[in-house]
Amino acid sequence: MKFNLEHAPGLLLVRAYAPGEIRVGDQTWNRSLVLTSDGALAEWRPASIDELTVDDLAPLIDLAPEVLLLGSGLRQRFPERAVLAPLYAARLGFEIMDSGAACRTYNLLAAEGRKVAAAVIVERTT
Repeated sequence: MKFNLEHAPGLLLVRAYAPGEIRVGDQTWNRSLVLTSDGALAEWRPASIDELTVDDLAPLIDLAPEVLLLGSGLRQRFPERAVLAPLYAARLGFEIMDSGAACRTYNLLAAEGRKVAAAVIVERTT
């Protein structure tokens, strides 16, 4: 799925998302990543929602976004409640959705000037 969105110069946006890959700006990634409207982009360890751990969430909390979008892969799936406990404890607003929806929502919120972070799981396809 390709996205087209007018945006301010320098704003980091998702240009396309498909099973097994995500394009941010002119760069294509084949692994999970975290991106923020402040321009940060980093690889992220979990390759599926089942691999998500409490330790994977710590750097997301440190970003202190207004809202955190958690893209759970090809379809919306929820991690164990215990894994999400640090987000509740930090009183961080978050939404869990499939990764395509997380990319679209991230683009809209970032274009509005909101301080948003998206942790997107890019599941590998066989």
